[in-house]
Amino acid sequence: MADMSKHLDKAFESKSFEELADAPVDALEGVSKTDAELLLKAFNIHTMRDLAESKFVLRAQASVNLARVHAGKKKAA
Repeated sequence: MADMSKHLDKAFESKSFEELADAPVDALEGVSKTDAELLLKAFNIHTMRDLAESKFVLRAQASVNLARVHAGKKKAA
């Protein structure tokens, strides 16, 4: 099993991956309760699963990945 402990608040270090997926976003190290409240208000994100599957996060990841591919093609040319 992968060690996620350095990426989580202490209270969530021993949780299973299934439990983590449904944990509040402030279970992530560096995300405060205030941050979680703002994510909820702005994007209706309650859990780590909601964050990971957010259309905004997925679109941002796609844009960054496409930029990397494009940059790689420019270097190869």
